[in-house]
Amino acid sequence: MHLGKINRINDAIRKVLLSIILSVPVLLVISCSQPLVNTGKTAADILGNPDYQAISYGGYREITRDTQPTIPQLKEDMKLLSAIGIKLLRTYNVHYAEAANLLEAISQLKKDDPGFEMYVMLGAWIDCKNAFTNLPDRIRNEESAANETEIARAVELTQQYPDIVKIIAVGNEAMVHWAWEYYVEPGIILKWVKHLQKLKKKGELPETLWITSSDNFASWGGGGNEYHLEDLNELIRSVDYISMHTYPMHDTHYNPDFWGVPANEEELTDLEKIDSAMLRAKNYAISQYESVVAYMQSLGVNKPVHIGETGWASQSDGFYGHTGSRACDEYKSAIYYDLMRQWTNSKGITCFYFEAFDEQWKDAANPQGSENHFGLINLQAQAKYALWDMVDTGVFDGLTRDGKPITKTFDGDKAAMMQEVKVPPTAKEILERR
Repeated sequence: MHLGKINRINDAIRKVLLSIILSVPVLLVISCSQPLVNTGKTAADILGNPDYQAISYGGYREITRDTQPTIPQLKEDMKLLSAIGIKLLRTYNVHYAEAANLLEAISQLKKDDPGFEMYVMLGAWIDCKNAFTNLPDRIRNEESAANETEIARAVELTQQYPDIVKIIAVGNEAMVHWAWEYYVEPGIILKWVKHLQKLKKKGELPETLWITSSDNFASWGGGGNEYHLEDLNELIRSVDYISMHTYPMHDTHYNPDFWGVPANEEELTDLEKIDSAMLRAKNYAISQYESVVAYMQSLGVNKPVHIGETGWASQSDGFYGHTGSRACDEYKSAIYYDLMRQWTNSKGITCFYFEAFDEQWKDAANPQGSENHFGLINLQAQAKYALWDMVDTGVFDGLTRDGKPITKTFDGDKAAMMQEVKVPPTAKEILERR
């Protein structure tokens, strides 16, 4: 990175900090003239600790992100997530107001109740030049000018809320080759990771803050030789831990060898066939996790590897629905949730499960699209099957979302829910579709 750019970023940050210091004397600890002091738990304390369950969070209710969730809405969500044992959130960008408002909402909750715990892995979105445009010249080894502003804002928010922000993630699935709308080479992620590590050394960010990038398992070396670049190797050496993604649900369509009903299981009951397929899905996720660990260790590196994303949609009218791989329904999503929580908790792996609440902006033109249905709680304030037991035990008593108490999907009728559950195709059917 050019020194001039670094100086311009630091000058902008200093101006913001000066205005904060002048208006709020209690924030003098974030002055650039002295190191930032960490308060409370650190990333090292939290990551890998099963007492600090993690989840991916977006609070959007509408079909567009132009309508930002309010601080009261965010506080409602935080109380709900805290009730189910979540203490660590993952966000994705800082260019919308949601991230700043979320941090303020958590801060207010902590002031009201000093025992309230909620920490954040703050995402800084990274794009290539001409990302998400119709221009034919998306340039993967040149970055968007917006990246510098995004990183500067992430730094500013971390300085303002050092007791809440414990991790900064540079980019989200930006290095995986299928992210063609915004894909960047690992060297661009590496540049910003090193920049943030330098700010830690200078005392402008807490020394206990952990820096990573959150990306598909393939991008971290699990995808084979095409990903094995020296910049990736240097990135692995530079991050404080690896945040990798695994999505067996998507691969029930794209790589379904682990899915379906093999010939030796065709005599099982329908429920046994489904449960067996879900066990294979869990093992498929484990194999992707292990491929990242193996590549990291092949470089002589040994640092934590956690799961930055995994999840299973409860509905789809596309590749994963009833006319596709028959993967998506509430029963299978609940089974996957339980299996992944059990495995990661037993291994000391943090799992940012995707995601807390359904969000309908992700596939606004297609309400039944799977991207809109990854949440554990839907937009009608109904807990999906994975959380029915918590409704029964009163975990949500007295809590609401947008003023609505948390109830169960299908009115709690499991038989009605199971009517929506389909057996995966046989291995023969999968082969015939190819």
